[in-house]
Amino acid sequence: MTSLASPILPRRVDLNPKPLAVALLLIVLGAWYLAQAVGAKQSALFVVGALLGLTLYHAAFGFTSAWRVFIADGRGAGLRAQMLMLAVGVALFFPALASGTLFGNPVTGLVQPAGTSVIVGAFIFGIGMQLGGGCASGTLYTVGGGSTRMVVTLIAFIIGSVIATAYMPFWTSLPQLAPISLVKTLGLAPALLLNWIVFAAIVGITIVVEKRRHGRLVAAPVQPSPTSPWLRGPWPLAAGALALVVLNFATLALSGRPWGVTSAFALWGAKAASAIGIDTASWAYWSTEANAAALAAPISNDVTSVMDIGIVLGAMLAAALAGRYAPVFRLPLRSLIAAVVGGLMLGFGARLAYGCNIGAYFSGIVSGSLHGWLWLVAAFFGNVLGTRLRPFFGLEVERVKQGGC
Repeated sequence: MTSLASPILPRRVDLNPKPLAVALLLIVLGAWYLAQAVGAKQSALFVVGALLGLTLYHAAFGFTSAWRVFIADGRGAGLRAQMLMLAVGVALFFPALASGTLFGNPVTGLVQPAGTSVIVGAFIFGIGMQLGGGCASGTLYTVGGGSTRMVVTLIAFIIGSVIATAYMPFWTSLPQLAPISLVKTLGLAPALLLNWIVFAAIVGITIVVEKRRHGRLVAAPVQPSPTSPWLRGPWPLAAGALALVVLNFATLALSGRPWGVTSAFALWGAKAASAIGIDTASWAYWSTEANAAALAAPISNDVTSVMDIGIVLGAMLAAALAGRYAPVFRLPLRSLIAAVVGGLMLGFGARLAYGCNIGAYFSGIVSGSLHGWLWLVAAFFGNVLGTRLRPFFGLEVERVKQGGC
C-alpha cells in the first residue's frame, strides 16, 4: 500500500537519458554504416524504419488492441483511424501503381494470390495477435519500447515463420486465385471509389455499434506532454495514421514496393537454422531465386530487415523521450505461455497468408490486392476467437463502464 501511495512512482520521468543515448547512437551509426556498405537508399530506409517505430510508439497505433476493444467493447476509434490511414493510402498509392513509376523510379504493389492459404493463415494470425499481445509492427515497437514479454513473442514469431517456410509448397498448392490487382482490373477511378465506399461503410458500422453500446462515441484519453508533445507524445490516433501512410509512401519511393515486416522474420529464422546445421537452403521456399539470394546475402542487404531493426530503435528512442523506457523482467507463467503460443501462430500464419497486418492488410489493400481484403476478413474472425481466449491466459480484455468515459 505504501508503494502505491508514493508520489514518486506515478510521476512521469522527464526522459530516460541512457536508452535515449543508446538509441540515437545506434540509429546514427546504423545509417552511416548502411550508406557505406549498401547505399544511400538503404540508409534512408533504415531511418524511415526508425521514424515508423517512433510513430507507432507515440501514437500507440496498435492493430491488435484496436480490434480487441471493438470486438469486446464496441469501441471503434482504432478501427476508424485504420480506415483513415487506408483511405489516404489508396489516394497516394493507386495513381503511382497505375502508372508504374514514382519520381521516375519503377514501383510495384504487394499483390498476392487470394485463396485457402490466406484464409487459414490470416485466421491463425488473428488468434496469435490476441495471445501474443501484438501484431507484426506492434511486436517490434513494443520490443523497442522495453517490453520483455514481447521479446518472447518475437522469438516465437521468428521460429513460427521459419517453420512455415518448410511447408509452403503444400499450402500454395491448395485452391487459390491468381494475384488480382483492383487497380489493373477495375481501373484507377473505379478502384479508388470502391475502396473509399468500403472504408466509409466500415466507419459507419463502428459508429453505429459504439453508439448502441455506449450511447455515444467514447473519446480516447490523450494526455500530451506539457512540453514538446510531438517529440515526447502521446499523439492522436489520426496523426499516427497519417504519419504511417506518408512513411509507407516513402518506402514505396525508396524501395520500389510498399512496407512489409514479416518476411525478415522468416529470413532471420532460416539464417539461424542454417547456423546450427539445418539445411534450410534446400527447402523449396528458399530455393527460389529471390529467397536464395536473400538467404545468401548479409542482413544489411535486406530492405525489410533493415527497416524492422529501425522500427525497434525508433520505438526505443520514443520510449526514452517519453520517460517510459522501463523493462519489467517478471512474467506470469500463463502470460509467458500465451506469448510463445501466440508468437508461433503469428509467424506461421503470416507466411501462409503472404504477409501480416502490414504486408497483407495495410500494404496489400493500398496496393489494390484482393488478398488484402480477404486477409482482413479472415484475420478479424481470428481476432474474435483470440479475444475470447485471452482470459484463459490471464490476459486483460479492456472494457469501459456503460455510459462511462
